Amino acid sequence: MDERWRALVVLAMARLSLGFQFQSIASVSTLLIEDLDLAYADLGFLIGLYVLPGVVLALPGGALGQRFGDKRVVMTGLALMAGGGILAGLAENYSTLIAGRLLSGVGGVLLNVLMAKMATDWFAGREIVLAMALFVNSFPVGIGLALLVLGMLTGGGAAWPVGPYVSATAAAAALLLLALAYRRHPNDRSGATSAAAGISGREIILVSLAGMMWGLYNGAFGIMLGFARSFWSVLASAWNRRHPRRYHHLAHGRLWPDWRPGCAALGASTSAPADRNPRLGQRNASAALLGTRLHAAGDRAADGPAGRCHHVASRSGAPTGKPRPRHGHLLHVAHMGQAGLPPAAGWLQDLSGNPAAPLYFAGGILLAIPLLYASFLLWNSKTQLQS
Repeated sequence: MDERWRALVVLAMARLSLGFQFQSIASVSTLLIEDLDLAYADLGFLIGLYVLPGVVLALPGGALGQRFGDKRVVMTGLALMAGGGILAGLAENYSTLIAGRLLSGVGGVLLNVLMAKMATDWFAGREIVLAMALFVNSFPVGIGLALLVLGMLTGGGAAWPVGPYVSATAAAAALLLLALAYRRHPNDRSGATSAAAGISGREIILVSLAGMMWGLYNGAFGIMLGFARSFWSVLASAWNRRHPRRYHHLAHGRLWPDWRPGCAALGASTSAPADRNPRLGQRNASAALLGTRLHAAGDRAADGPAGRCHHVASRSGAPTGKPRPRHGHLLHVAHMGQAGLPPAAGWLQDLSGNPAAPLYFAGGILLAIPLLYASFLLWNSKTQLQS
């Protein structure tokens, strides 16, 4: 295998383990809530906590790579992910679970900040669109696998710690693969993407708008994946009460609620090759509006093309502006939304007692994306005219 593609496979597998661990707590949420007597706001906090360190570490992350080396920092991140997963699995109370989740999140942020730069180093100027599409979408593949695999394990009678333990195993396997199969690129330790690089006032505004879109979408997507399990479990129980002799195995099975969001996450990963289309941003902004209705209604079409389209809207629409957004500041802003929205969704479910409340909230969040995208285009065109 060509060295570039071998490096991409290794980095994609590491990013896949990142997606798997991000979803690991939500995939065992019903068992976790029962065992530790948690509120849904507590569950939302655990979901958002994984990305919270990015608010602090996203900006200096590039400098860490420059100082210690990209590969070394990413390996450290994978080690933290493995250790945090083990600590979370051993938790007998909420505070220990928070500590394990936070430790994993620190490691995950180190991967998130540096691995895109590492992949770009290998493919700069050659097949960059295809390579980055495959790399970026390994994250939703990891999410989908967590939903399906952990759903099968818990459906077979496994307790909730299986989620953190399997995610720690995935991170450890990615660490071993990186250590054995990845060769440092000549640009390792390069400061090209360091947060120390200059950024103009115009770029700050454009990148902030892009980060807000990215954060809102990922926050809404995290809410759907984190709270859909309890929503569909309630529907299954209601169906069983009305039709006790029909589809009894589906109504009582723990796996069934994980198939729909799991397939949605896997389906989202097919959308990145569409980034080649120059009109993608406008179409996806419209698709995001459709996606709000589908999320709120719980319509099965949300698992299909519309769900994939508004995934791309937030990721690819905004960064098409020039000059190219600064990666560290983009993640800094995006992580604020990703960390803060799931706890708010859980609080709404606790307050209302309605398991659909987080999904309605996610739909409302998505309504802001087309407005932010219009603001991005307006500001970009305005500043270009002035220059």
